[in-house]
Amino acid sequence: MSVRVSFVIVSHSEALARGVCELAAQMAPDVRFEAAGGTDDGRIGTSYELVETAVEAALKAVDGEGSGVIVLTDLGSATMTVESVIDMSDEPERVRFVDTALVEGAVAASVRAQLGDSLSQVAEVAASVAPRIEAIPAPEAPKDPVPLISGDSGQAPDSSLWASADAVVADPVGLHARPAAAFVRLAGTFDAEVSVNGADGGSVLDLMALGVAQGDTVHIEANGADATAAVAALADMLESANAPL
Repeated sequence: MSVRVSFVIVSHSEALARGVCELAAQMAPDVRFEAAGGTDDGRIGTSYELVETAVEAALKAVDGEGSGVIVLTDLGSATMTVESVIDMSDEPERVRFVDTALVEGAVAASVRAQLGDSLSQVAEVAASVAPRIEAIPAPEAPKDPVPLISGDSGQAPDSSLWASADAVVADPVGLHARPAAAFVRLAGTFDAEVSVNGADGGSVLDLMALGVAQGDTVHIEANGADATAAVAALADMLESANAPL
């Protein structure tokens, strides 16, 4: 599955732009990130030329149907610079500015880009991010779990399409940052919808918001053609202290 989306991170600070790129690249090693921070002479501010050069480089890094560039910014004046660059671009339809939280948006969207999602799909994920991860409430467990045995009260799910398992998290940092990103990437390789303690197994931020620590037991469920294989692989990954990056 080829990567179709690259990123440009625009900040008033060169160090901040490069730092966000470095962090997001840990979650999505095959995705191209371009930093456009500060002014041409290294001061705090933004530069039309730096943003334009970064966008052009990011566009060259991806091609094919649904490909393009996501641009994220830190403050309002950076946004105005980006909008000017997009207006003057030869391919404005392939450059998407998303008004979202810079760090959280970059992390969440880059993982989806790593999975080969289209420009529109990745932009939607970036736009859905709350202002700060602290503001995202941990998802509540379903009040009425699906019954495992059919009876007068309902029917059990098709065992060929549904599976579940418990896993003890072995990673020293729990289900945070890179382990969460690794989980999402692995889950995305299966034809199944995955949840962890009721949270969306395809969302890095939802998994991080659970606050799972090393030694915690989590409940994994999957529904789809690859449900059994997905649960087995994901449980195995969580119980290994060396999850793939």
